[in-house]
Amino acid sequence: MSFREDFLNTLNHKQPDRMVIDFGSTNVTGIHVKAVENLRIHYGLEQKPVLVTDPSQMLGEVDQELAEILGVGVKGAFGRKNAFGFDNTGPVKEYLTPWGQTLLVPEGFCTTTDAQGDVLMYPEGDVSANPSAKMPRSGYFFDSIIRQQPIEEDKLDPADNLEEYGPISDADLDYWRETTQKARATGKAVIAGFGGTALGDIAHIPGKKLKHPKGIRDITEWYLSILIRPGYIKAVFEQQTEIALENLARIAAAVGDNVDAVYLCGADFGTQESTFCSPEQFDDLWFPYYRKMNDWIHSHTSWKTFKHSCGAIESFMPRFIEAGFDIINPVQLNARGMDPVQLKSKYGKEIVFWGGGVDTQQTLPYATPEKVREEVLRLCEIFHKDGGFVFSTVHNIQANVPVENMVAMMEAIREFNG
Repeated sequence: MSFREDFLNTLNHKQPDRMVIDFGSTNVTGIHVKAVENLRIHYGLEQKPVLVTDPSQMLGEVDQELAEILGVGVKGAFGRKNAFGFDNTGPVKEYLTPWGQTLLVPEGFCTTTDAQGDVLMYPEGDVSANPSAKMPRSGYFFDSIIRQQPIEEDKLDPADNLEEYGPISDADLDYWRETTQKARATGKAVIAGFGGTALGDIAHIPGKKLKHPKGIRDITEWYLSILIRPGYIKAVFEQQTEIALENLARIAAAVGDNVDAVYLCGADFGTQESTFCSPEQFDDLWFPYYRKMNDWIHSHTSWKTFKHSCGAIESFMPRFIEAGFDIINPVQLNARGMDPVQLKSKYGKEIVFWGGGVDTQQTLPYATPEKVREEVLRLCEIFHKDGGFVFSTVHNIQANVPVENMVAMMEAIREFNG
């Protein structure tokens, strides 16, 4: 079977010939640029600057030659602009990181360094604006800078939290048409992140692409608003969903069946120990809008829908399924209640597990290569049976993961796939 045939069988809960593998097709299944470089050195590939695909998380391109070695069967289609609002697909330039690695970055990737040695990033690459993110001097990725304006309750307007959402442009439609055609031509399965469908994702709430963000932009204030301003949250989600549905109709007409799955939302609902909101709050604030988007997609396209949520979310799994999600990412193995055997047994026929192939908090960065191998083989044995599993790590592979452990993971995958 082809990569795509294996993928479609997997998503339809049929046993594929090979376990489907993903590294780099989304911004939650990626590899840090430093780790990409280490893999390229290990496998004897051409030593060239790694291309940054996600400036926020400093994820690197898994190009065709590396993807072939890793056995990747999924191709990601990313947006024309990134989280900072500058073009991610145009001309590139070299950039020297604080840790001494030379990278290729978009021309809009413009930074300064403050008195503490922290690296500052700017909305739309405009260094005359206030910075919207910071990479600590000893860090490897950017954290949002909160630029919350004073809140006046009687002047709060949901439209302020919708400034970054609007009708898709003809230029973006042309871009998506061409990008998904190229992705389809690889012969792999295709997942696209069209944007605009993430409800309350705290990666987006601060408005990193906006020069003067208005509304509720402080992450703590946003979480508090779930309790004290639910009407405001609902109004934001209602209008955002309507915009998203109109855009999805135009996108679907442009890309058609060149896409197999769509990344719908990355809002996290779990902490290490529990969910961050009650089931009743989820049902009230998120469920109706998730259901509306999923229903439209399933009624008008052949796409499967991908939901990302870290944490202890076992109790929310029935709700994600009822809301219409086909795929859950990841499986945070060391969070409370996220037992792989129980999850596969209870939900494996109704939802696809994409991720959870190895723990990225403890095992991959700190265990021995043999322990990595044992965990990968054990989890593949649990999740792969009867389809419904795409191998990826629990989250992005971080900068300082030992190359020996990454290689042990890859070799275990090959051992499992035979």
